Amino acid sequence: MAMQTGENEQALRKILDMTRLISILVLSLHFYYYCYTAFEQWQFVSEFSDSILGNIYKTGLFKSFYTSKFFALGFLVISLLGAKGRKDEKLKYKKAFAYILPGILFYFLGGFLFYLKMEIVQVSISYMITTIGGYLLMLSGGTLLSRIIKNRLNHKDIFNKENETFPQEERLLENEYSINLPARYHLKDKLRNSWINIINPFRALMVLRTPGSGKSYFVIRHVITQHIRKGFTMFIYDFKFDDLSKIAYNTWIKYKHLYPVVPKFYVINFDDLNRSHRCNALDPKSMTDITDATESARTILLGLNREWIKRQGDFFVESPINFLSAIIWYLRKYKDGEFCTLPHVIELMQTDYDSLFTLLRTEKEIEVLINPFVNAYLNDVMEQLEGQIASAKIAMARLSSPQLYYVLSGNDFTLDINNPSAPKIVCMGNNPQKIQIYGAVLSLYVNRLVKQVNQKGKQKSSLIFDEFPTIYLNNIDSLIATARSNKVATCLGIQDFSQLRKDYGREQADVIMNITGNIVSGQVTGDTAKQLSERFGKIMQDRESLSINSGDTSISRSKQLESAVPPSKISSLSSGEFVGMVADDPDCKIELKTFHCEILNDHEALKKEQENYIDIEVIRKLDNAMVQRNYLQIKQDIQDIIHSEMERLLNDPGLAYLVIKKK
Repeated sequence: MAMQTGENEQALRKILDMTRLISILVLSLHFYYYCYTAFEQWQFVSEFSDSILGNIYKTGLFKSFYTSKFFALGFLVISLLGAKGRKDEKLKYKKAFAYILPGILFYFLGGFLFYLKMEIVQVSISYMITTIGGYLLMLSGGTLLSRIIKNRLNHKDIFNKENETFPQEERLLENEYSINLPARYHLKDKLRNSWINIINPFRALMVLRTPGSGKSYFVIRHVITQHIRKGFTMFIYDFKFDDLSKIAYNTWIKYKHLYPVVPKFYVINFDDLNRSHRCNALDPKSMTDITDATESARTILLGLNREWIKRQGDFFVESPINFLSAIIWYLRKYKDGEFCTLPHVIELMQTDYDSLFTLLRTEKEIEVLINPFVNAYLNDVMEQLEGQIASAKIAMARLSSPQLYYVLSGNDFTLDINNPSAPKIVCMGNNPQKIQIYGAVLSLYVNRLVKQVNQKGKQKSSLIFDEFPTIYLNNIDSLIATARSNKVATCLGIQDFSQLRKDYGREQADVIMNITGNIVSGQVTGDTAKQLSERFGKIMQDRESLSINSGDTSISRSKQLESAVPPSKISSLSSGEFVGMVADDPDCKIELKTFHCEILNDHEALKKEQENYIDIEVIRKLDNAMVQRNYLQIKQDIQDIIHSEMERLLNDPGLAYLVIKKK
């Protein structure tokens, strides 16, 4: 490659100077020829110059009036092509052409002066001044033009949007389990149609987006409708009841004929008991081992005291859990679980210590759990005992409500939603104004439901959690990791990773985030956006840089790996725009897993569909007296249990020693 040296530049400059000199010389000959009379009067002619002019005439240079002027202009343009000068980014084409256009006008239209009725000398002087002025204006404008930087960087794309686009999956990949969302995306400057193909929902789906930005409208509603249409049994945690429940109810009505066995539709709703079924979260048939009682106790107490989640293992956290576990298991064993419901548990644990510990001592399986409490009571270590038990009693007392008791004490259905012979679609509603109370009870429902659903030989099922952090599901990571083989699809709706960390603790939240196979995210900010950007990886992008010196401009181009979707872009997504990554399976490989697109909802069709929705039917007509009777009956049941058991123990000499009567 030739090197640019000082000698080369000097030679080039001399050539350009000579070209411009030729231009001036041709223009001078033009003046001499067409203004000859004026030059003659000024005595600037001679036989020698005339002979030279005659020889030049033979070349055809003066064939017409404008031929020589075009030649002069051509040489001027050539001299300007290599003109050097200090480059300036602020110079604009408008300024350069402000010189050039008037210059051309004066340069070519000056010939009309010869048609004026004036003396030839005056005409010649006027013509030469006008032409020279036009020439100088074109020279100045051309020099400015050469100093303008031709910046080939794309200033229209100041946010680098086109450079950050990448190919996405445009095929519709559908199977009997998939969720398929139509979308469109930008590839450079073109708008193309695509599909978000969640072909393996059993590897879990996480939907993230800031509040009120369309998680349910653009994603979760399609998970519900498509899975019901494909024959899934379903559980829906509806945070703002009945937004999702109404969608599920109307979709079930529309497609229930497609199921081999028509599923039944159940609703748990603590605010409107007329539209709520009853379900015993501590159904004795599903509690086969004392570990089930322990797990239920842990779920309900951690749901009521969310700070305990981060302190699991502490003495004053584990003690209340053991205490509650003992009460649950006692009621499970008493008369084969006839009174094993959460309301009965709450009422029993509120009784006096003499009666409570006497009853609990009769059950051998919980002896290990209650011994520390009984010993503390008998040894009059009341401060420690109250510290262990009071936190459980106070927390559980918040659940003492006639409405909650009514729903929790009935048994309209069981939680094995994916039982092939009795499939179900179950919706459980929360209330944003009563999150702490309702959330704890619903956490218990969910915990018991997951344990029954995640078993082999069951029907395919879909678990959908809107605003997942508002409930506590113990070992959700195990569900995601193991439920694939049991055809359990999990969908978690979350506003932000920080929300998950706050309610579940950093370690468990990180596990949940990292083992989720499918992610669909709308606008999120901060650390969540950074983590997602890192997860989506990098793509090869074009880079251009502009370098300016006194005599030249250089633009260098390169390629380098940059984030496919930078955090700033995730933070500024518009409504309907989503980024994410899908998981594939061995039967259907997806090469283009990452997407950044706009999900296409048929707004008019959805609006019309919603207008035609019918409300969830009234299940039973209730009045306050019926609810109160149930509430008082549960309290009476506990008193009857205590009286009958105390009488039995006192009448049996072999068991009388179990009775505690502390003065």
